[in-house]
Amino acid sequence: MQPDLETILARLEQAGRPVTRRELSDDFGLDHAESDRVIKPLLLELIRQGKVVRNRRAAYGLARNMNLVRGRISAHADGFGFVIPDEDGDDLFLAPRQMRQVFNGDRVLAAVSGVDRRGRKEGQIVEVIERAHQQIVGRFVADGGVAQVVPDDPKLTHDVLIPDGSRADARPGKIVVARITRPPTLERGPVGEIVAVLGHADEPGMATQIAIFNHQLPADFPVEVERQAENYGSQIDQDIAATRTDLRGMKLITIDGADARDFDDAVHAEKAGDGYRLTVAIADVSEYVKPGSPLDDEAVKRGTSTYFPDQVVPMLPEALSNGLCSLNPKVDRLVLACEMTIDASGRVTDSRFFEAVMNSAARMTYDQVRQMVEHGDEQLNERYGHVRENLDNLFEVYRLLSKRRSKRGAIDFDSDEVQFVFDAEGRVEQLQRRKRHDTHRLIEECMIAANVQAATTAEKNGLPTLFRVHDVPPPDKLADLEAFLSAHGLKIDWKDEPEPADLTRIQKKARGTPIAPLVDAVLLRSLALAVYQPENKGHFGLALDAYAHFTSPIRRYPDLLLHRALKHHLRKLPKNEYPYSAKRMVEFGRECSWLERRAEDASRDVDERLKCQYMQRHIGDQLKGVITGVTGFGAFVEIIEMGVSGLVHVTSLPNDYYHFDPVGRVLTGERRGLRYRLADPVTVEVMSVSVDERKIDFRIAGDTEGDEPTDRAGGRRKSSKKRGRGGRGKKRGAKDGKS
Repeated sequence: MQPDLETILARLEQAGRPVTRRELSDDFGLDHAESDRVIKPLLLELIRQGKVVRNRRAAYGLARNMNLVRGRISAHADGFGFVIPDEDGDDLFLAPRQMRQVFNGDRVLAAVSGVDRRGRKEGQIVEVIERAHQQIVGRFVADGGVAQVVPDDPKLTHDVLIPDGSRADARPGKIVVARITRPPTLERGPVGEIVAVLGHADEPGMATQIAIFNHQLPADFPVEVERQAENYGSQIDQDIAATRTDLRGMKLITIDGADARDFDDAVHAEKAGDGYRLTVAIADVSEYVKPGSPLDDEAVKRGTSTYFPDQVVPMLPEALSNGLCSLNPKVDRLVLACEMTIDASGRVTDSRFFEAVMNSAARMTYDQVRQMVEHGDEQLNERYGHVRENLDNLFEVYRLLSKRRSKRGAIDFDSDEVQFVFDAEGRVEQLQRRKRHDTHRLIEECMIAANVQAATTAEKNGLPTLFRVHDVPPPDKLADLEAFLSAHGLKIDWKDEPEPADLTRIQKKARGTPIAPLVDAVLLRSLALAVYQPENKGHFGLALDAYAHFTSPIRRYPDLLLHRALKHHLRKLPKNEYPYSAKRMVEFGRECSWLERRAEDASRDVDERLKCQYMQRHIGDQLKGVITGVTGFGAFVEIIEMGVSGLVHVTSLPNDYYHFDPVGRVLTGERRGLRYRLADPVTVEVMSVSVDERKIDFRIAGDTEGDEPTDRAGGRRKSSKKRGRGGRGKKRGAKDGKS
């Protein structure tokens, strides 16, 4: 019998102890040459997957039987780190010495070595099973004959040694890419060679390039992937279209941002008795991206499109993402449609999915729709008059769905995005808030409705797929939330854990008060992270029993997986022909969740770098802001109009001893009685900006020692003849639009 991965695992399980390669070869009747060709690569792959470990006696055993934790490294800038387990379980703390042999993001097998004084499990790395960084981007430095690359990512704490002859044409101060030739070990740091010189850190477009390398984003598509996408052409196959429901007579429209380039959802609504019939048509990416194809393999590696202010790293090649799959206006496109009947109370009473062909009647932007419907723009109403009835019906559907959302108690964080406005040279010219309005919410509610029906249908048909799971707040975050709310006089009315409606009531109580934005921020921080997993546990934030991502298969792999499950069901194919097992779906959930976090981190890095570059031009300026965080070392302030945050360090506060109240989150000065609290408006001066560290330092503006004491950095405080000293304090001088 020719061995494979499963038979090797079964043999190790049967043995009940570590087994040598020679023993495995004898079991399968293989000689030495055959063992090198067959057994060795299988064992290496199982080691890479973290399922098998090679011990010091050159024997191979099952990792799970060795009490080893398999997971991914999460590094801290201060040198320590954690192993985040692939399976459920507590994170494993790694001391700085253990972190010397790994990079952030590496996958490892680790053993529990003890418990520290804080009660955390401590770990020891047994095996590095996958390196996350083949390349490092950073600043090239040369001093005393030693050349190094200092990583740009603060979580990468190893400087990379560059030997003579491996420096290419790098010059000190330039941003370079170093290929890792020897990864770090306990005894020495990493060694590399320069493979690219990117330029100076402040050059236009450099922020995005640095993030792409820092987060290991695959920016370029392999030739065979591009070729496969282009081979489909620019027009759909009309023979396939002839087998589908024809929606080309329906005035479906796309509504997206003005800068959107790919359109994967179109909507239409019409009256149906006392309610409405809502159709959500989604690009049928699964018709072109087949399991196991080069296109699919690359999409799995990417997991999601990554959006930057100046470009997109797409999940699929442009020939599909902006071409054949995109629901561009006035062209035929293949779609998977969800038709829903919505009654007068906003409840979906019936739904069905079907394969269809459509032709978009209009590509509209959020602002255009608002100008038409809310402000009666005559030119736009004339231009898009053929879809005005559809728009009016869609707004009625939105009002019904919105009422239903409020009734079930879904939490609503209605925050505005920051928009970067670039000049002709590609530098940030302006930062401005992009306001959300009812048109954004309309599309959001339509997508949520379709996602719910997709999740419900998938659960009924029993095929393995991924749900979008948002769990209840974890106990530690819930305790912090309860302490914050109590300190601000907001009574909680839950016992063990809240329902979504409980948090919504808290939002309503705070609405119209100065602390409303901070209540939203603290509520948001208290929530669990949403993840992809095949076990349906509902969506806490949306107050839904079942939720999945269906509406964006061009840019999210979980949506593509769900499309495959739905089409398998619609075509009445045998379940044993479904290409994915339940076990593989667990792996997909873990991979897609991690890739989503990677994309978010990369986007956030670019945003923060660009904001710092912009704020360098405002050093010395005074700006109005709001305190969004208070700690023992200072107060964080956000300039709301720009979406920029910075730190007023305690040493930059007016001269005094300061005491920190961790429950009320207040810094209070002993001598002058100055108080700095969450949600207080303040005027700050920009003191310094570090683009490399993505940090902005403020100080409270306009304060001098002779000023009359103030309360909350604003109103006048009544003076007192006697002020007690109290204890020791800190002294001056001593940081789902579319679901």
